Amino acid sequence: MPNTQAVLATLKSSENLLEARELRKSYRRGGGLFSSGAAGLRFIAVDSVSLEVRRGETFAVVGESGCGKTTLARMLLRLIEPDSGELRFEGRDLLALRGAELRAERRHMQMIFQDPFASLDPRMRVGEIVGEPLAIHHPELSKAQKQDRTAAMLERVGLAADAWQRYPHEFSGGQRQRIGIARALILRPKLVVADEPVSALDVSVGAQVLLLLEELQSEFGLTYLFISHSLPVVAQLATRIAVMRAGKFVELGSAQQVLHQPAHPYTQELLAAVPALPGR
Repeated sequence: MPNTQAVLATLKSSENLLEARELRKSYRRGGGLFSSGAAGLRFIAVDSVSLEVRRGETFAVVGESGCGKTTLARMLLRLIEPDSGELRFEGRDLLALRGAELRAERRHMQMIFQDPFASLDPRMRVGEIVGEPLAIHHPELSKAQKQDRTAAMLERVGLAADAWQRYPHEFSGGQRQRIGIARALILRPKLVVADEPVSALDVSVGAQVLLLLEELQSEFGLTYLFISHSLPVVAQLATRIAVMRAGKFVELGSAQQVLHQPAHPYTQELLAAVPALPGR
């Protein structure tokens, strides 16, 4: 007869798409002859952070600029390596993967970047930009199949049919972010990390992008890790919120609890600076 606690632990783990334990990342301050020695010269960007991201949810990390949000996001995707800690994706030890195994796993994890212009190669046409992940991860597809999938994704994010042949500079900021979203979703990933995806956009344009992200999550069964400095923004999408300060999570709970019954003084300060939160 199976051990009940073991079964429950397995079920709980299966609900989590991404798990991190005690992730830590530090950087050396400055440079020069004496910079490599003393530990006191190191800046701790992420300080022993643990989290679980459940399948289908929007887990938001919110905090002021410089608190470590983006460093954490890049570690979770292994774009940068942690100094220590554990990281699991669908139960697999992500930090143990190398080469082809890591590339294969990365198909399921994609990122939407903050700056919709800097993240797009200005020398490439939009069709090439969006279709590039297919060329890398699905070389078995014919040219026609890649073009069909790319055109369908561009249409799905609200771009006109002629977007295929145009260059990024020919689009507005909001349209460029839609291109970035199309590129992130072309492989139908399981996890999408959105790093301040609307902070560079006008409020009205940003609201349209947030609505699109919500629709795409429902349509494709996506899980979001949403990074933002704005509580009003995360209030529109988040199911759970972690509040980050100086490299640490100071509060973590349901969106309802964090936004309306905050326990930590820092969260209370952030909320006090917001005139009103949007309704859900």
